[in-house]
Amino acid sequence: MEGSERPDEKMPKRAASDAQRFVVHEHKATRLHYDFRLEMSGVLKSWAIPKGPSMNPAEKRLAVMVSDHPVEYIDFEGIIPEGSYGAGPVVVWDHGTYEPTEAGGAEKQLGAGKFAFTLKGGKLKGAFALARFARGETGKEWLLMKKKDEQADPSWTLKSELTPKRLKELVVKIPPCETS
Repeated sequence: MEGSERPDEKMPKRAASDAQRFVVHEHKATRLHYDFRLEMSGVLKSWAIPKGPSMNPAEKRLAVMVSDHPVEYIDFEGIIPEGSYGAGPVVVWDHGTYEPTEAGGAEKQLGAGKFAFTLKGGKLKGAFALARFARGETGKEWLLMKKKDEQADPSWTLKSELTPKRLKELVVKIPPCETS
């Protein structure tokens, strides 16, 4: 279908030496949530965060690990059609780069259930950590936490990017799917 290319058909391949990137997608599927994704070993390691990330160290956010996504989806914005998994609008809420802050590889730290890193994004900045629940129901439950540093903001409020104007832009950008 013309105009319905997948993001990986348009995106140039990135060299392995490029900075490690992150993205936060605001996604209104069954419920509004935020998908936090870290570029790692050729994929996007991904967590669904029901209440969204926070710059307030007092607010620990549930982050449910979901399946890895292709790196090419890092810049994806559009409307996932009805009948598809995750149907609904998706926009890039924040993006930037990240760096692990503790010794050992990122994947090794994730495997051990704790990963500390620094984000350099437009909205999310500074030290963060992901920690897996020791006794989670599925083993996929994590907490995303902002650490106390110069960028921490106890008065921080999450603001949506899914405004009526952005929704209109998405509808124009991704034509409706034809049904058979």
